[in-house]
Formats: sequence, structure tokens, C-alpha cells
Amino acid sequence: QRIIDLAGRVAPTNMSVIIEGETGTGKEYIARYIHENSLRKNKPFMAVDCGAIPKDVANSELFGHVKGAFTGAINDKEGVFQKADGGTLFLDEIGNLSYDIQLKLLRSIQERVVSRMGDNKQKKIDIRIIAATNEDLLNEVRNNTFREDLYHRLNEFRISLPPLRERKQDIPVFVKHFIEQSNYELSRN
Repeated sequence: QRIIDLAGRVAPTNMSVIIEGETGTGKEYIARYIHENSLRKNKPFMAVDCGAIPKDVANSELFGHVKGAFTGAINDKEGVFQKADGGTLFLDEIGNLSYDIQLKLLRSIQERVVSRMGDNKQKKIDIRIIAATNEDLLNEVRNNTFREDLYHRLNEFRISLPPLRERKQDIPVFVKHFIEQSNYELSRN
């Protein structure tokens, strides 16, 4: 309830949010809750797993590219920043982005513009960033693996999700939900 209350307070703002928590604590659920209770709820919610993007295509996935920008770029491609325009961009496991992509991300957030790979034109964007991590980003900053300026830009509001082992009272709620879901999907009782 405390987490939902915090998410409800930040939802109507345009603040960037960092959601911290172990794998499986519901970071994407909270990000969607924030989006669905925001003024951007009728615009796109784009979720990107930064840990699943190969480093050599991260620039293209996030910011897009123009035909011929690199070998294999046979068509123009819009990145998730352009696709999320007007809405919310959820960057899951943001700590996995390379240092150079972090710099481009910082510039895009600060200047509210993006440029596709191989294109010298910039496009204005209006997005809200919600970032999630199961790492201690402040520790990553201290170890020089995450940009301090990007951390401060993203950390306008932070929500820390406790692991389920610290919320045992929630287990019956989850059990009931998953039984109901399975009964519906399998036409069982």
C-alpha cells in the first residue's frame, strides 16, 4: 500500500522516476501503474529491457537509424524514444547500458531531442522516463560504471520495492491472483 501511495503521488507529475528492487518485485507493474495514473495515460507506454539489447544495436534500438547508417540498415527505423513520444518510456535494467549510450541518453533527456544514427536532424520529443534497476545505481556511480549526471537527472523521485520475503503478508494475495488466473486460462476450478 505504501508503494502504491508513493506511485500515486508521483504519477500526475512529469518527474523522472527510478524504481529499485530485486528481480521479480514488480518494477514494471509499478511503472505501468504510474503511467496509467498520469496525464500521459492515453499516450504510448514503451518498455525496453536494457539488459536484453546487444551493445552494438542499443543506439539504433533507442534512438533509431536512417537507411545506410551502418551495414544492414536497409530501411529507416524509429527508435523507442520516438515511439514513446508524448507518453512514458520505461527503461528496465538501465544500469546495463554502455557509458556512451548513457551519455546520449543524458543529452536526449536534457535537451528533449533525439537524432537517429546517420541523421544530422534532431527531433523534439516529449517523454517521461521511468528507469528500473536491480542494482545499486549509486554504487555503480561510485565505481564509475554509471554516469553521475545521468543518475541525478533520472533520480527526481525514487521508489524502492522490498522483496517478497519482506512482505509475507502479500503472499496470500499473490496465490489467490495466480490461482484465479490459472483457473480462467485453463477453464478449471
